[in-house]
Amino acid sequence: MRRFNDSLPFDVRLFEEDIRGSIAWAHGLGAAGVLTSAETEKIVTGLEQVRVEFADEKFDFHADDEDIHTAVERRLTEIVGPVGGKLHTGRSRNDQVATDFRLWTMLACETLAKHLAELQQALIESAAAQLETPLPGYTHLQHAQPVTWGHWVLSHFWPLVRDGERIAQDRTTAAVLPLGSAALAGTAFPIDREALAAELGFDRVSENSLDAVSDRDFVAEFLFNAAMLGVHLSRLSEQLILFSSTEFGFVRLDDAYSTGSSLMPQKKNPDTLELTRGKSGRLIGHLTGMLATLKGLPSSYDKDLQEDKEPVFDAFDTLSVVLPVMAGVLRTLIVQSEKMAAQLEPAMLATDLANYLVRKGMPFREAHHLVGEVVRLAESRALQISELPLADLQSISAHFEANVSAVFDFESSLASRGQRGGTSPKALREQLAAAREAIVNN
Repeated sequence: MRRFNDSLPFDVRLFEEDIRGSIAWAHGLGAAGVLTSAETEKIVTGLEQVRVEFADEKFDFHADDEDIHTAVERRLTEIVGPVGGKLHTGRSRNDQVATDFRLWTMLACETLAKHLAELQQALIESAAAQLETPLPGYTHLQHAQPVTWGHWVLSHFWPLVRDGERIAQDRTTAAVLPLGSAALAGTAFPIDREALAAELGFDRVSENSLDAVSDRDFVAEFLFNAAMLGVHLSRLSEQLILFSSTEFGFVRLDDAYSTGSSLMPQKKNPDTLELTRGKSGRLIGHLTGMLATLKGLPSSYDKDLQEDKEPVFDAFDTLSVVLPVMAGVLRTLIVQSEKMAAQLEPAMLATDLANYLVRKGMPFREAHHLVGEVVRLAESRALQISELPLADLQSISAHFEANVSAVFDFESSLASRGQRGGTSPKALREQLAAAREAIVNN
């Protein structure tokens, strides 16, 4: 039963937050007249000694330490004597653990934001280096229209901006002080909760003690953000895996971020990308598990909430490794532009051919239909649409004139999409500048 009930094996990670919260609580008790100034100083000094023992990895755990809170308080009392027992006056482990975990989550959000910014910077660097290099664009994994390497890379940058915004919002969601809510009905002592919030770095205090000890919205949001970020990284990984295959050959992974086969000497496996793709499932699982835990809980604190920490810790640890690794992959990736250029086929300019007819006054639906006939005719003759004689094009529509040959130029196609978010050189430069600004603003 003790092994089943105890949380120390994982909540030991909260030692710094537990000591910070306890020091603030001691100050609050002192200000409320519950502790004398001498008692407050003695308790705070003792807690600082406990902090040093943890930092130096010299803290001696006992078999009856149920969780990090009891371990810290037990050791404090050993150091300062019976006055250590006064520290828990007016608070409960319910509001204590909620405070500790919120403090930890706030810092975790800040740490992930820094890792995320490094990956975003790596994407920007890759985009800038090959901003206008043509690349086949795909829908349904079929050739669609030409884009550029810079445009494609930045398409994976902007989802990370949204991830960063959500992580910042979760930091705000977590920054609500529950300390002073006690077990569920609030503390019976005149503690200045606003002063506690200011000392600990919270933005505001909770409004309802019942809600405060049971609220784990910030946990669910953290896990959703982790899962969504994992999905975005998985999609990037999946396409890089395809692009690095022999069939595509668009990119080559650095040896430091790939592995060999135990059997086949020629193999160069994208294991880092595959692991990143695989870990997205792990992150999604943490979210669904936490939501399932929360959905049936009544109000106030229930022991089920002990299940909140392990998935969050694991999600944080997972992303703390994945994000720097993905930044390294991007920074060392070799783009093989000649392989990308070899896959640019005139059929990808079929929409440009339809636009040619539209500019001559034809409704787009009719132009779309006629260009479909052009494509079928070229396929029947085993030709590219750009190889069809003008006479064949004019047999489909008299609107085709000699200048139609200018349509079959990839640079012109890219340049024609000059609106914001498009593929023209000007639009690409504007997008790159916006991406750089987005990192600065974050």
